[in-house]
Amino acid sequence: MHVHIYTDGGSRGNPGPAASGAVIFSPDGKRLASVQRYLGRTTNNQAEYTAIVIGLERAKQLGATRVSLFMDSELATKQLNGEYRVKDKEIAKRFLEVKNLLHAFDRVTFTHIRREKNKEADALVNKCLDIQTQ
Repeated sequence: MHVHIYTDGGSRGNPGPAASGAVIFSPDGKRLASVQRYLGRTTNNQAEYTAIVIGLERAKQLGATRVSLFMDSELATKQLNGEYRVKDKEIAKRFLEVKNLLHAFDRVTFTHIRREKNKEADALVNKCLDIQTQ
């Protein structure tokens, strides 16, 4: 089964209260699942990577074999596609989590998208942050 995953992570302050979200769709646009997680105090980049991890974990639970992952983090996209090296120790841990999860799938692609094309994942993050930081 092929799925499309849209992920986002955000922090209010950098570092600050942070959350991650992922929305999973079938290729024809049917929403299959969503997942969000409050992370406590962390950086925006760490939240972006955590969103990728939770999205891939949920896709694995759904039985996906192929994944097209879309995110508005240019840094994470370029790191995962091998264009940039990972230098930060905390990001390196999450990068390895993602790489280990890739073995569960036949094929995974990472694509950078503009923020306005990632509204549903962004809404999950903001809703989670609103609830947790009130």
